[in-house]
Amino acid sequence: MLNNKTILITGGTGSFGKKCTEIILNNYKPEKLIIFSRDELKQFEMGQVFSEKDYPCIRYFIGDVRDKDRLARAFDGVDYIIHAAALKQVPTAEYNPFEAIKTNVIGAENIINMAIDKGVKKVVALSTDKAASPINLYGATKLCSDKLFIASNVYSGWHKTRFSVVRYGNVVGSRGSVIPFFKKMRKTGTLPITDPRMTRFWITIEQGVKFVLYCLDSMNGGELFVPKIPSMNIMDLAKAIAPECKYDIVGIRPGEKLHEVMITEDDARHTLELEDYYIVEPEFNWWSSEKHMSNGGKPVAEGFRYASDTNDRWLTVEELRKLIQD
Repeated sequence: MLNNKTILITGGTGSFGKKCTEIILNNYKPEKLIIFSRDELKQFEMGQVFSEKDYPCIRYFIGDVRDKDRLARAFDGVDYIIHAAALKQVPTAEYNPFEAIKTNVIGAENIINMAIDKGVKKVVALSTDKAASPINLYGATKLCSDKLFIASNVYSGWHKTRFSVVRYGNVVGSRGSVIPFFKKMRKTGTLPITDPRMTRFWITIEQGVKFVLYCLDSMNGGELFVPKIPSMNIMDLAKAIAPECKYDIVGIRPGEKLHEVMITEDDARHTLELEDYYIVEPEFNWWSSEKHMSNGGKPVAEGFRYASDTNDRWLTVEELRKLIQD
């Protein structure tokens, strides 16, 4: 699907963007692959790995999703957009709420309007487990963003631009994740633990990218895709990284949950289960489940809830250790 097409990745110099770039360049032949982000240093460093000389299709484009005019210029001739740009640090968003709203909500609106105006065919936006029943500002901004992208399938009208959302959990080893922090703290002999009961959904960057590209290919527009991924307990993660360390229980940070949810009981009423993922369907009068039902999709049971503490798939200490080593 990506061969001879122009793809743009917002937040393209982040952990997801770099892995997505690697996978696209190694497996497809795009006409152009545009890396859109704010930081010229990160673009320079990424250009040392994926240079325009070695990869003639790649382009580096400085810009901010807050800037509609810059997006309008960047989206010229683009077929597909993968929207990965966000302010995602929970404590940072709690203390800088207006900045999070400008990027995560107003930025989403800007992308939607410019994608429609420029005739982009498909847009996939990345979400987070924190957007389901949010208790922090980051989760609330991402839920708002999710709602905007889903509703935009009606908003686009005759333009036919289609929008879908992919929601998944914590990414192993991503920038700002707990793994690099634990590795750093291991040298002190003590790991700070928020709460020994804490659980999270867990996915690798490569798995996340491949799932997003699959959803980009299979989407009708309006789906919220949720992969079936394992959970892990924070104590198992600590044992996998630093079994020799002592633990200091520091308490849950501002805006943090004990467990994460990706599909609530209310969303379950219009959720389909497929072999490897779920689809939360939109409530559009034109929406049809026929395509996904023909691929094996079935409605989930009444009262279904997809949460990290009640998940039926768990990572062991040994499996976590292997993931971290990889």
